[in-house]
Amino acid sequence: MDYLPVFLDLAARRALVVGGGAVAARKVELLLKAHARVRVVAPALHPELVLYRDAGRIEHIASAFEPSHLEDTVFAIAATDRPDVNRAVAAAGAARNVFVNVVDDVAASSCILPAIVDRSPVIVAVGTSGQSPTLARRVRSQLETVLPERLGELARFAGQARERVRRALPDAQRRRQFWDRLFAGRVATQVLAGQKAAAEALLEQELADVARAADVAGAADVAGAAGARGRGEVYLIGAGPGDADLLTVRAQQLLQQADVVLYDRLIGPSVLERVRRDALRVFVGKQTGRHRVTQERIHALLLEYAGRGLRVARLKGGDPFVFGRGGEEIDVLRRAGVPVIIVPGITAALGAAASAGLPLTQRGVAQAVTLVTAMGEGAEALDWRALAAPLQTVVVYMGVAQLPRIVERLLAHGAPGERPAAIVEQATLPDERVIAGTLATIAGQAQAAQVGAPALLIVGEVAARACQAQSHGESLPVTTDRGTGQGEGRRA
Repeated sequence: MDYLPVFLDLAARRALVVGGGAVAARKVELLLKAHARVRVVAPALHPELVLYRDAGRIEHIASAFEPSHLEDTVFAIAATDRPDVNRAVAAAGAARNVFVNVVDDVAASSCILPAIVDRSPVIVAVGTSGQSPTLARRVRSQLETVLPERLGELARFAGQARERVRRALPDAQRRRQFWDRLFAGRVATQVLAGQKAAAEALLEQELADVARAADVAGAADVAGAAGARGRGEVYLIGAGPGDADLLTVRAQQLLQQADVVLYDRLIGPSVLERVRRDALRVFVGKQTGRHRVTQERIHALLLEYAGRGLRVARLKGGDPFVFGRGGEEIDVLRRAGVPVIIVPGITAALGAAASAGLPLTQRGVAQAVTLVTAMGEGAEALDWRALAAPLQTVVVYMGVAQLPRIVERLLAHGAPGERPAAIVEQATLPDERVIAGTLATIAGQAQAAQVGAPALLIVGEVAARACQAQSHGESLPVTTDRGTGQGEGRRA
């Protein structure tokens, strides 16, 4: 280890920044976050530093650097564009036992500023001993996606509860076990979801269990007794249109802590790879013409696993509240008193349209977008006249098997046969296809191309862009028919 990682307490202490440009401004901002008393030495100031000066947040000395500027300083940063000045600051700091960071000059520095993930009071510092700041920033970016935004709130919550937990669990080993279980359980999940009141109630319940277990068992493992009791929780997660990289950060975080994952047929292997390795995976998909897991059975499984005190992820394609029956599941869970955390996903309409380069709304072309499903009881009651109206985009979920009927009804209710239409099959996945045509041709095209689920039908003038993309030589995987012939292309 070439450097000792240290967190400095700079609150109310003097820190010096030599330089007045954009780089110096970033360093000053960092020092102000640490509540340092910042002195800036520079003949002229960046506009952002001028604001800090005028607000009284920094002291400005409008001159060239002099060693005397290090008076009463505990830390300094040299951030000018002149190596000789930066080295002079470093030398003056060494003479006064002041640590100096010289920007982009490891050899002259007596300390290095790391890349920082700030979830205050949780701070993660990433360094490469000055070998590759760019790599440190990349590692930081990866950590940013893993660490919850409210991680600092969890740390503060734990800090406020420390004394209560210490009184309830005087034994250090049992106390450590309690905290490990708490950070992996429902209390932490509620804090990270912004439900602090619910988390506080759960913590009180955990501590009450500890006290009861201590009264009954004496020297028993009371921490384990507390963690083993109570009901689990369910995460209702939208997995997006298919590409695992379109999972939200929150979805990935909860998939890493779930004990059980119930997933449907739209969840591909790449998404399941984001699930915790030792989690139980249970397929509950529904496929036409094959064995179906009924919705009632899914409800029963959610209640069964949560009743064991497990963390259950219900993983759905798209968004759980857009034709995903998420409303039914949340009603069942809430009636049973099971805590539920809802994580929205990119619904298939948005994912497919974006992947195919089709804007669902566009000024002067489509002023509204309507999402409908061609499956189930509600399909018969659709307002087909409204769906056939111009200046809108209609996206039909689960409509491939019913495509001829859908087209027939739209035409019968006033939609012109030349209205553009497109089918996006396997949206966002490597074998995605876009079938582009018109209402008059799209059913025949889909049959000829043997389109299968999952696929969405997009009807409206914006669908014409699929044809335009092919005519302009773009790499969109498109099959088109505007009444003059057919062509097919796929992504390589």
